[in-house]
Amino acid sequence: MATPLIAGLAIAATALAGRYGVQAWQAYKARPIVPRMRKFYEGGFQPTMNRREAALILGVRETANAEKVKEAHKRVMVANHPDAGGSHYLASKINEAKDVLSGKTKGGGSAF
Repeated sequence: MATPLIAGLAIAATALAGRYGVQAWQAYKARPIVPRMRKFYEGGFQPTMNRREAALILGVRETANAEKVKEAHKRVMVANHPDAGGSHYLASKINEAKDVLSGKTKGGGSAF
């Protein structure tokens, strides 16, 4: 007598779990698409670039080695090169950031 009752409860629990799963899947598919890219530096520039700002512009750590700085510079410069429709000002800031992180400048003033 108890076996049909247990079987019925098991079927009901399975049906409810399935219903919940379908609702969760539909809610997952309906959520807005958020780009999974890492955000790059947003905001204005400081009058004198320091290592922190340079690292934010290139998307690396302040203590990154020369090879990482070079790779990051190339990646960011390809996306913002003036010949490809980018800004001359942004390109100069990207180059300045590379110079600051590679130690070629001490974080001096900008040309603009």
